[in-house]
Amino acid sequence: MEFFPRRSGRLYAESVPLSEIAEQFGTPCYVYSRAALTDAYRSYDAAFDRRLLICYAVKANPNLAILNLFACLGSGFDVVSGGELRRVIAAGGDPGKTVFSGVGKSAEEMRFALEAGILCFNVESKGELRRLDRIAGEAGKTARVSVRVNPDVDARTHPYIATGLKQNKFGVAYADALPLYRIAAASPNLQVTGIDCHIGSQLTEIAPFVAALEKILTLLDRLTSENIQVSHLDLGGGLGIRYRNELPPSIDEYARAVTSRLAARDQSILLEPGRSLVGNAGLLLTRVEYLKHSENKNFAVVDAAMNDLLRPALYDAWHDIVPVEETDASRCRYDIVGPVCESADFFARDRELVVNEGALLAVLSAGAYGMSMSSNYNTRPRAAEVMVDGGKVHLIRERETFDQLIAGEKRLALSCDSGP
Repeated sequence: MEFFPRRSGRLYAESVPLSEIAEQFGTPCYVYSRAALTDAYRSYDAAFDRRLLICYAVKANPNLAILNLFACLGSGFDVVSGGELRRVIAAGGDPGKTVFSGVGKSAEEMRFALEAGILCFNVESKGELRRLDRIAGEAGKTARVSVRVNPDVDARTHPYIATGLKQNKFGVAYADALPLYRIAAASPNLQVTGIDCHIGSQLTEIAPFVAALEKILTLLDRLTSENIQVSHLDLGGGLGIRYRNELPPSIDEYARAVTSRLAARDQSILLEPGRSLVGNAGLLLTRVEYLKHSENKNFAVVDAAMNDLLRPALYDAWHDIVPVEETDASRCRYDIVGPVCESADFFARDRELVVNEGALLAVLSAGAYGMSMSSNYNTRPRAAEVMVDGGKVHLIRERETFDQLIAGEKRLALSCDSGP
């Protein structure tokens, strides 16, 4: 099924013309397809023929409506802050199916997660383990833990989103994992339940996943030999999507590669997909404000900006950009840029477009790390978000107002007199 089809020259989200969404809700505006989100989740669920808990990586897109949809489908969640855990709970998600990752968990976050009854803490340092043991003891609770193991495997992805190399801040060095498990097993307020490993994001090859898994299984055997019992293997997320010409493995290919190496194991599997669930389920609608032509460069200046979608500026990431409605304008090469006062404020460079001033553009594959990384830079309100369900459109985040932006600020009662 095509979730953003083009019909008679017009681009749709499911059964709704995008031009109608722009007219009703304005631009910039994020648009998500409920059918695409559901299809992506069910593809994971169907691919694995063993005990599996999908823990959606909330950081990819934390909108409450999206979290609620996944919760209704049976999903667990992977959170990296107390705020994300609060979002899961507010959306109707089950804390008992939630894992807490991240290198810098505060004491307050640990207390809240223990009180909420989360499934597991993915511990990333000895200091964190010691703190968690102490706080769990003070609360009269037992904290379930897995150690996030850094296997020193090259994920072959952008360096900013690689997390499994020894120079990365994430996890515990492979050589240090077994001693840390011994400490955890001997700690009075901790219960070892799993092994965790996540090597990065936007992976387009199976080999890094397999290399990391082989190291995890070797560690599992060592733990078993020391009678440290592990009930689940958390294999992380990171499966890539197609933005341009990438050819990432399918979910079925990934599942076969994993399960073929786990046939003799009885541990349940946890996965933490994010981008592969939401990335291609959303787009950013924006309108062309001006077409600016010069001797050396042509610019299509749009009303969205790097504060709305940071990925091109941060990662030099490619997003396909297409007109919402076909026109008879002249074909031209443009840099597609926003109004923010930064030369890094661009969505694409040297793209061939047939477009007029006032035309709508769709920035595709924007469902992951779009709205979740947005900001108010240049005092720009964040975009509206809508979810399309067949022929229905639901507003799932109102566009911010200026009054909301300054609501927490206070003007000091200072004299403007600069004299002596």
